[in-house]
Amino acid sequence: MSPRFVLTKLLRALLTLALAVTFVFVVLRMSGDPVTQMLPDDAPASVREQYREMWGLDRPLPEQYLRYVAGLARGDFGFSFRDDRPALDVVLERVPLTLELGLSALALTLGLGLGAGILAALRRGSTVDHATMAFTILGHSMPNFFLGILLILWLAMTWRILPSSGVGTWQHLVMPTVTLGTSYAATVARFTRSSLLEVLHQPYMRTAKAKGVPFGRTILRHALPNAGIPIATVVGLRIGALIGGAVVVETVFAWPGVGQLLVSSVAYRDLAVVQTVVLLIAFTMVVVNFLVDITYGWLDPRIGAGRREARA
Repeated sequence: MSPRFVLTKLLRALLTLALAVTFVFVVLRMSGDPVTQMLPDDAPASVREQYREMWGLDRPLPEQYLRYVAGLARGDFGFSFRDDRPALDVVLERVPLTLELGLSALALTLGLGLGAGILAALRRGSTVDHATMAFTILGHSMPNFFLGILLILWLAMTWRILPSSGVGTWQHLVMPTVTLGTSYAATVARFTRSSLLEVLHQPYMRTAKAKGVPFGRTILRHALPNAGIPIATVVGLRIGALIGGAVVVETVFAWPGVGQLLVSSVAYRDLAVVQTVVLLIAFTMVVVNFLVDITYGWLDPRIGAGRREARA
């Protein structure tokens, strides 16, 4: 893998983050005045102007943007209008719960998605294959909030075996994990199956079989690495979307993570917190996609080769 390949991907990642910062700042400032939302309707105009001056909203938009970027460079993400605390502190105290949910959903996604996809490809045309395809269609077509509500109706209200909301025990984690991980697992299973089916019919697979290479070793050493690029792409996208995708799930199950914080902050027009959460999501997506690009070069050295090697 050439250094130029890594440097190009890194510069693209930094440019994406800069565009995300600018987009979030401009869109939030154009969406309305947070002072109107925070103060009562009968608040005097002088009080409104005092709050705008205190929060820096009375300055021109370019000046606000430069101050915001300068603050980011110092690690200052602004203050929460609602909590009167640094926005970064407000967000970071919710991150552990979101990570707990996200990692649990990721484990379900990888275990169920990769396992079902590999099994379906190896048993093409069988009942297992048909069941996997039915699972992928159902996982794609069913919205997260609908599945979450169904689980609450069945497991919490009808059978009363799991709590419907909140945190505290592993039982509280089951339904949010299943809700968030099921649709992602369906996507991973579908791509894994299709990628493996293409690889299993390649000449080198028939050659390995003719040489008497054990079947399990053929799959692990030859099939999966060559089918890895599409699988790495969809897995990377799913990992990057875990925080953003948790918004609906955390709201349905009253899970006090970053997603629920984003919803409440949007409702209260807490600009600094909303910007910090969106930047956290953007940063996660950029980092994961950068790592996926690097993984491409590791799985297929031709991708990571320099331009000179490609011409040769």
